[in-house]
Amino acid sequence: MEQKRVVLAFSGGLDTSVCIPLLREHYGFDEIVTVAVDVGQPEEEVIRATEKGRMLADNHYTIDAKEKYIAECIFPSIKANGSYEGYPMGTALARPLIAEEIVKIAEKEGAFTVAHGCTGKGNDQLRFDFIFRSAGYKIVAPMREMNLTREWEICYAQEHNIPVSVGKENPYSVDENCWSRSIEGGRLEDPAFHPPEEIYAWTVSPQAAPDAVEKIRIEFEQGVPVALNGERLPGIAFIRELNRIAGRNGVGRNDMIEDRILGLKAREIYEHPAATVLLAAHRDLERLVLTRSELAFKHIVDDKWSELAYMGLVHEPLFYALNAFVDTTQERVNGAVDIALYKGGLTVLGRSSDAGLYSGDLVSFDSTTIDQNHAVGFSNYFGLQARLLKNSKKC
Repeated sequence: MEQKRVVLAFSGGLDTSVCIPLLREHYGFDEIVTVAVDVGQPEEEVIRATEKGRMLADNHYTIDAKEKYIAECIFPSIKANGSYEGYPMGTALARPLIAEEIVKIAEKEGAFTVAHGCTGKGNDQLRFDFIFRSAGYKIVAPMREMNLTREWEICYAQEHNIPVSVGKENPYSVDENCWSRSIEGGRLEDPAFHPPEEIYAWTVSPQAAPDAVEKIRIEFEQGVPVALNGERLPGIAFIRELNRIAGRNGVGRNDMIEDRILGLKAREIYEHPAATVLLAAHRDLERLVLTRSELAFKHIVDDKWSELAYMGLVHEPLFYALNAFVDTTQERVNGAVDIALYKGGLTVLGRSSDAGLYSGDLVSFDSTTIDQNHAVGFSNYFGLQARLLKNSKKC
């Protein structure tokens, strides 16, 4: 007899909330287990998901994965300057980790089937499916398989007395963890629509930011941020404090047209104050300590790393290899970066490192440590082939 127990990745939002009655009514599951994974979303959201899971499902788990998310996803992303089409990734980094936690609970519960509330038009379905299929589980995805619309889901939730914060008057879909907050849906789907200020929660508008520059210092050890303004902080505290500081200065908004994995173009709006500052500081420090060849090749590696991370292909063998290369380069990325924040912008003021390859004595125009005449021989050969070709055309 086929087992009728399913484990559902549960956020407590509209999609996953309506999944619970759908899994009973349309798929015939007798027992539904919900799993909410805390990756740094607001505490009230975690509490709401926990309470709702316990109320609607037969069994519920809430997993605290904040520090794991930071250590295994965010810090590697900083080392690899992780960004996709110009913005720091957040949702993409979290999905595989969440899926892995779902698999652990499915194993514990002895379930053969796992479920998610992703649509058939987005990226998350692929990120979840990759992990679930790799672990050998059958997948159920009601939104995708039943071709549901958001409007239908809202009506369905009302009919089943399921409390959801989204309504026809407030149709925005928000996904949030400690690294990034994304807002989509409703009129935001129109690329020409000007987003209202009310959709933002982490950042003030540049116009409303303070008129004074705020200066901060970030210290790195092996490519990982360890101290903010001289105070050593654990990962979650560091990111939340920097989110607060950068956000109040209007830093960290993206409103963009993004190319999804399926090829669809979508209008996406993000807030990521800490991520914006940390990636800028990290890139700047790398330019001080890495060689020109390392920087050039790492740029290629970073782009590929980001592409694989965006797709959720964290078990792709190439992804492991890229991480190994990145980790090697980060052994020398130690030092401090000073940054000025002002009305939505950031400026690197200075940087320092014991591993820096910069020599003031060698580069100074007032120094005679290097005999400038030595450059004559180099200059004689510089561009030799192009000169030969140009001269040959004159004959």
